[in-house]
Amino acid sequence: MIIIRDIKVKLNNDSTYQHELLLKKSASLMRIKPTDIIEINILKRSIDARKKPELFYNYQVLVKTNNEDSILKKNKNNKIAKYKEVVYNEPKFKGKNENDIYIIGAGPAGLFCGLILAKAGLNPIIVERGSSVEKRKTDVIDFWNTGKLNPDSNVQFGEGGAGTFSDGKLNTLVKDKMGRNRYVLETFVANGANKDILYDAKPHIGTDILVDVIHNMREEIIKYGGKFLFDTKLEEINYKFNKIDSIRLSGAKEGIFNCDYICLAIGHSARDTFKMLYDSNVNMTGKQFAVGLRIEHLQDEINKVQYGFNYKEEYEGIEPCAYKVTANLDNGRGVFSFCMCPGGYVINASSEEGMLAINGMSDNARDSINSNSAIIVTVGEKDFDINNPMAAIEFQRELERKAYKIGKGNIPVQLYRDYKNNTISDKLGSVKPVGKCKTSFANLRELFSDDINNSLIEGIEEFGRKIQGFDNDDALLSGVESRTSSPVRILRSKEMISNIDNLFPCGEGAGYAGGIMSAAMDGMKVAEAMIDKMHYDINS
Repeated sequence: MIIIRDIKVKLNNDSTYQHELLLKKSASLMRIKPTDIIEINILKRSIDARKKPELFYNYQVLVKTNNEDSILKKNKNNKIAKYKEVVYNEPKFKGKNENDIYIIGAGPAGLFCGLILAKAGLNPIIVERGSSVEKRKTDVIDFWNTGKLNPDSNVQFGEGGAGTFSDGKLNTLVKDKMGRNRYVLETFVANGANKDILYDAKPHIGTDILVDVIHNMREEIIKYGGKFLFDTKLEEINYKFNKIDSIRLSGAKEGIFNCDYICLAIGHSARDTFKMLYDSNVNMTGKQFAVGLRIEHLQDEINKVQYGFNYKEEYEGIEPCAYKVTANLDNGRGVFSFCMCPGGYVINASSEEGMLAINGMSDNARDSINSNSAIIVTVGEKDFDINNPMAAIEFQRELERKAYKIGKGNIPVQLYRDYKNNTISDKLGSVKPVGKCKTSFANLRELFSDDINNSLIEGIEEFGRKIQGFDNDDALLSGVESRTSSPVRILRSKEMISNIDNLFPCGEGAGYAGGIMSAAMDGMKVAEAMIDKMHYDINS
């Protein structure tokens, strides 16, 4: 196969037209006829808006043709090269499976760990404190409508993990030489996601589709011998000679169960489980993370700035535009956008009574009139005892208690103009909250220290110089965004093992991932490490 990079095609949503142009341009670059191309597939596609109002798709394509070596030899164009495909090799377990293997958590890390172990014939048991994704969806919608919180089945807990009720973004900066990234994407497609996630530069699934994808993944894991225990919580680990020999579960499945190997994929919000592990002498520490507010703009205004004023007339049906902004401040803090949701919603993502946390969410169509993203500030040793994981968690909780109080249980909101002026808003401007949850006017300044508030304002003002209108007076802020990543790290060795010999910390909750893709890939790596450990234990 030959890879051709940087093929620009004027943006047009006619797929047949796009394919014909790609065929002609690829043939021209290789100096062959279009009829000489046996097969052409898109490897990557992004929108290039640098010369707006003219917009282009920028493609990388894979081409199959005869005499590829001859074509490469006579072409000195640096856009053309031999393509070396990397295919993930699923690990195999060599031996008879006599182990009791538990995975705690059914988010992306737990699901992909479970999938790899199940396909290796190891029959993992996946324990999830929340409900199946179908029941969880009902619990979440009921909470948004009534305010009645199920502490174990909500936006944070349940099958699919916290990312299920988000945008389903599949971006990752993880370097991948083993083919895990492609394996994750292909698994999602095989279970119902749209094929375009295989090549879009900023792929996303959307909550409405992700729910079905997660259900289908569960069925695949069960088909290969895995088992799920929903509404079941890990309460205790029991170990001797530095090895867990049993665990205690509560809920739908109660009792003490033998355990030979355990993967901890508990997610970033399992605060009570973190405390239990800490009290059980599992090595962990607090770590730097980020907190802040959500900011909403009219999606049309973001599109105009990024695509050009007449984008609707020129490019009917173009996808809502995303953005990413960062700033490094003189006070040593970083301010940046996070989990940007084009055409999305701000949602109540709380998991504890008397506390309020928010997140952003989009369906696959991204057809809300608003965009939103978290604007967050790094926090760490200046704000809490970073060596104490419980102090990091308490820092989050205190912010969420304040948000619940000032919002009277609803999402507290404030116009950006009033946030700057330290006054409570009394009416909305051009940006209206788009409806999944109730909101109340409040002074969001009460959430943070002066240093964090000033950092947020300085960051938003700088972003306004990069994206015209970002710092508009009518931009709508809401809070508190406190669950951007895990506040703790459960320490592990290069073999992926904690200080306890058969305990494998995994994913975002353990502090080794940041989003659906990196968590899924970490789940795969932990599964590989567990299989290696089982082989070592058999032979030692």
